[in-house]
Amino acid sequence: MTTSTIVSPSLKSTATSKIITLAAGCFWGVERVFQKQFAGKGLLDVKVGYANGVQNLDTVTYEKVCTGSTNFAESIQVSFEPAQLKLEDILDIFFRMHDPTTVNSQGPDVGTQYRSAIFTHSADERELALKLKEEYQKTWYPNHTVATIIEPISNWYDAEEYHQKYLEKNPAGYECPSHFIRTKPKI
Repeated sequence: MTTSTIVSPSLKSTATSKIITLAAGCFWGVERVFQKQFAGKGLLDVKVGYANGVQNLDTVTYEKVCTGSTNFAESIQVSFEPAQLKLEDILDIFFRMHDPTTVNSQGPDVGTQYRSAIFTHSADERELALKLKEEYQKTWYPNHTVATIIEPISNWYDAEEYHQKYLEKNPAGYECPSHFIRTKPKI
């Protein structure tokens, strides 16, 4: 049985590291993008799991989350050293690596578990996320509404072990076609 926390108990961290929780569709592809972008650049660890769903569930499993009845979002928790990797850079990739203008979906993946969300761990993170959401709305998605939800992290469950680094273990595994770094605004 897994238990609810706010931070993954297995996420590597240090006395100076920070954590942000992000949801941008299927967590396998999101994890892969962040590993590729930031490995060796201040990224300490990434875990996949389920964030901000129904409180006080006995167990949270992939199968339950996929039913849509738990309201959990497939998410990643990113542990990073802010002296080497700025939250602004993480959120830049977040807003450009998926389509934040779609509600409860990414590419062919549809359901509340695929919503776009930033689950903050501090007031400073929330303030920055709101500011950047507004900036990306104006510069990257001017003709579309950014649907990204920004709210405090309320609960977290680690995904099952077979989901951790899934695409590293299964190179031919499913990747959402909406997960790529955009280089120009969505018009």
